[in-house]
Amino acid sequence: MNRVVITGLGIISPLGNNVEDVTASLRAGRGAIGPLTNIPIEGLNTKIGAEVRNFDPNAHFSDKQLPLLDRCAQFALAASREAIKQSGLSFRDGLGPHTATIIGSGVGGLGTLDESFHRLYAQGSKRAHPLTIPKLMISAAMSHITMEHGITGPSFTVASACASANHAMGVAFHMVRSGSVDIAVTGGTESVFTFGTIKAWEALRVMAPDTCRPFSRNRLGMVLGEGAAIVVLENRARAEARGATILGEVAGFGMSSDAADIVLPSMTGSASAMQACLTDAGLRPEDIGYINAHGTGTLANDITETKAIHAVFGDHAKKLAVSSTKSMHGHALGASGALEFAATVIGLREGFIPPTINFTEADPECDLDYVPNEARAARVEVAMSNSFAFGGHNAVLAIRR
Repeated sequence: MNRVVITGLGIISPLGNNVEDVTASLRAGRGAIGPLTNIPIEGLNTKIGAEVRNFDPNAHFSDKQLPLLDRCAQFALAASREAIKQSGLSFRDGLGPHTATIIGSGVGGLGTLDESFHRLYAQGSKRAHPLTIPKLMISAAMSHITMEHGITGPSFTVASACASANHAMGVAFHMVRSGSVDIAVTGGTESVFTFGTIKAWEALRVMAPDTCRPFSRNRLGMVLGEGAAIVVLENRARAEARGATILGEVAGFGMSSDAADIVLPSMTGSASAMQACLTDAGLRPEDIGYINAHGTGTLANDITETKAIHAVFGDHAKKLAVSSTKSMHGHALGASGALEFAATVIGLREGFIPPTINFTEADPECDLDYVPNEARAARVEVAMSNSFAFGGHNAVLAIRR
């Protein structure tokens, strides 16, 4: 089977709107959680989030394009441009049919849906905007990437709640590794900041009122985020032959289903996905130096994930660095795995481990090295990135420096 490398990376996130700015934020441990500014907050109990800031759609898209693009698709398209530019590839010279486009998103164009409902229910309009469906469909971001870049190979969207991006990247990795395609443009995107969405999350009683403190004793829940991260995956032999800059290598992918509860995580399911990833990559537990944890900051997830890491890694668990970058960029739902994969690739390449910020006193049941509050200089050869979703969907990727 082919070895699969990363030759392009693009990011639009609360931590910055390009790879350079995101790298600086991760290295500095600079969080992006703050007061919500893009939606009305009157009537909301939750008034914080990790928003993408300083993103001007008019600077990225023409007047002709914008009416077709929900914020979710805008993020993905902008990130794909950065990733594909860095890869140095063009898909209109014969590569298009040999390239896959696989994007993860948990819900798609929620902003468009919210606007449409407001128009119909609150304003009393008798008709929806004619472009509502093309804008809100969950596959829209993926479709716009293929159209802009002339990618005519397999294309689809993966939706598995908070594991969507990892599932998308994992499937893309397997397709390149097997030789069914030579290249894949993949990742995840999400934009969920609407009044209705936040009210729905409030009803679950898992939202923190102030900030996200994964693994801390006094953690109060998760904080929503948004954004997109896109990567270009490529057959290693092909990438080396054309002299491409290699940012890292995808070593393995594992997935599982809890088949237990629609919202409560399962230690067995999480551990099964991590073990499957190690097996797929041909790695031993002691080969892993860092885990970018799912780390939501909720009471149930952090303890369950810690127990799963102990179950898989045994004595080596105490030697692992484990951090949650959600403490900085929030929980971007279907895009979270892509943002965390990107953070892991950046850390491996730049020689540091992103921290878990806002860390106070450790929960007694969370007893690992969570890289508290400050990035750590370290040369890690292989890392793992976890995504564990509502519905019991688990997806884990291994990345080699």
